[in-house]
Amino acid sequence: MLSLASSAEVLARFGRALADPIRCRLLLALREAPAHPSELADQLGISRTRLSNHLTCLRDCGLVVAVPEGRWTRYELADDRLAHALDDLRAAVVAIDADHQDVGADR
Repeated sequence: MLSLASSAEVLARFGRALADPIRCRLLLALREAPAHPSELADQLGISRTRLSNHLTCLRDCGLVVAVPEGRWTRYELADDRLAHALDDLRAAVVAIDADHQDVGADR
């Protein structure tokens, strides 16, 4: 079982990954399907160098893994539960935003 400090560190890593919009877009793209860097760079409209830096961050955070395929490397989410976590987080934020808009409309 994770201690409170360990749990906080895990959440901080997840927060670091989500702190950049490009990394968020990368996670959502990999949530849909594993992909090669060239595909991801084209899909996101960024340079391969910039993509490489973001993939390194996501790997360091433990959210993405590189899978060798001969001379190529494919990237995917490190665990299937991350796809569910991203969906749950997105749904919660959308629900909270909607609640705040409803409260503002009542004023």
